[in-house]
Amino acid sequence: MDASLQSRVAVLAREIAGQARTVEDVNGLMRLMMKSALERMLDTEMDVHLGRRSLAEPAQVSTGAAPPPPEPAAAERGTPSKSSNRRNGRSKKTVRSDSGELTIATPRDRDGTFEPQLIEKHQRRVPGFDEKILALYAKGMTTRDIQEIVHELYGVEVSPTLISEITADLDAEVTAWRTRPIDPVWPIVYFDGLVTHVRGANGRVAQHTIYVAIGVNLEGRKELIGLWLAESEGAKFWLSCLTDLKNRGLRDIFVACIDGLSGFAEAIHTAYPQTSVQLCIVHLVRAALRYVSDQDSQAVARDLKKIYTSATALEAEQALEEFAQAWDGKYPTISKMWRVKWRDIVTLFDYPPPIRKAIYTTNVIESVNSVIRKFTRNRKIYPNEDSALKLIYMAIREASARWTMAIRNWKEALNHFVIMFGDRVPELKGK
Repeated sequence: MDASLQSRVAVLAREIAGQARTVEDVNGLMRLMMKSALERMLDTEMDVHLGRRSLAEPAQVSTGAAPPPPEPAAAERGTPSKSSNRRNGRSKKTVRSDSGELTIATPRDRDGTFEPQLIEKHQRRVPGFDEKILALYAKGMTTRDIQEIVHELYGVEVSPTLISEITADLDAEVTAWRTRPIDPVWPIVYFDGLVTHVRGANGRVAQHTIYVAIGVNLEGRKELIGLWLAESEGAKFWLSCLTDLKNRGLRDIFVACIDGLSGFAEAIHTAYPQTSVQLCIVHLVRAALRYVSDQDSQAVARDLKKIYTSATALEAEQALEEFAQAWDGKYPTISKMWRVKWRDIVTLFDYPPPIRKAIYTTNVIESVNSVIRKFTRNRKIYPNEDSALKLIYMAIREASARWTMAIRNWKEALNHFVIMFGDRVPELKGK
């Protein structure tokens, strides 16, 4: 902070300390400073518009809480100018800001050609105010919650229509994001679903499932690449999701990790014949334990672990036989279920330990689901599908801001992918 700025801040602090006695006093002074700053910046825009100031010239900065109105420009005082255009007084309007409602005087020009950029014509909200509304909306707050909080913090009444207008801009953003092109090759893609309740066009509330696809790119970083919402699921729907990814540019997946959703493995084998499917082991174990009494659950889980921690597929198959001999008498469903899905369980044994750790479970996507649940817990029922998608999108956008590091052991895993799929890795083609 330079000396002049420090001096101005000190002056402001002294004035606030000398004049403010209550929180409302402080808020009032802050509104006056905001009003002054906005009007001075608008005056600067007018000077630039009339050719009396370069954009590189700094505007004068107020050093008081409630400064006097800016001096009229030369044209207002009658001083001749090269341009025929002149200032033509001011028009007042009330805008909403983070400090509350402000009445500001916007300069006009005689030709009516001035288009302010700071606060555009017909704009009634200072930049930053909308972001506050969106932040509250992203936290899963209802329209009534947002109204109460904004009124309490800023003393501003906001209507449900205003909140809808602010959040409506998200529709285009969500659509653009869901249809954006994606990279052609993703070494690992995780798929999972999360149940929520949505009110349909007929007014009936029904269970819908939010389907998400998270990819790990060639740099080892996670990215949400697909988001769908549907009332029903099955092979046909899954195929439509995969077709959507194909249409957006996804040409190859090395390993697809899924949680055993009905018909999904078949859809992946159809859409991406070269892709290996790995069922989430954690989900398989949880599903198996549903058939087991509490007193046997630890022993069954321990014997199942011997299967998926085996060194080879052959050793895993032997461990499954031993499990069947030990438990089929009480729980025959478990070994039968694992044998039916064996093709997509033993995929992990085709890969070395670094890759096994990455595809062992869909916990990567489970963490995203937990973020979605946290953001949506205040919304027991969504009024429509668009509302659900908007809120989920904002939740994921906030969560993905923390995805800056590659997944653990990625370099080692990538080296193995290159050896196994060298002709399918873009960087190696043609070399």
